[in-house]
Amino acid sequence: MSALSTRLLLGALAGLAGTAAMTAAMARLHQRLPAEERYPLPPREITGVVIGEAPGERRDGVGDWAVAAHFGFGAVAGALMAACRFPMRPFPAALGGVGVWAGSYLGWVPWLKILKPVHDHPVRRNALMSGVHLIWGSVMALTFQELMHARRTMFAPGPLKDRREA
Repeated sequence: MSALSTRLLLGALAGLAGTAAMTAAMARLHQRLPAEERYPLPPREITGVVIGEAPGERRDGVGDWAVAAHFGFGAVAGALMAACRFPMRPFPAALGGVGVWAGSYLGWVPWLKILKPVHDHPVRRNALMSGVHLIWGSVMALTFQELMHARRTMFAPGPLKDRREA
């Protein structure tokens, strides 16, 4: 496997781990929002708009697609950051996570008219979303470091001593 494909693969896996941690934080912080701000978070809203769900409609299965899209986006973002040799340390990657949030919610999401610009969202929801992207970036970087370490140590080539003989 080439160095680039290794970084893409491990970055995608790290992005999934970061997304899992981010999602857990999102779920807990969402419960702490005031009742009037406790509507679905942006990943669910984006998915609903993209698949053509009408405002106020409750289409079955959209939540499942939102989870898949959320984790897929996290994996792609992790892979791209790793491939671009972004510094995979917690602090720079946490800032990179906020950069992913800003690039999305100040960039392509309103540009494609999927959601309103972020300055029109409630402040607490923006704080939640930008904060969980700090978590995504730092967990993604730590996971990437561990995966690279594992690749050089316990997954490195060596004798197969426990192999069953045929």
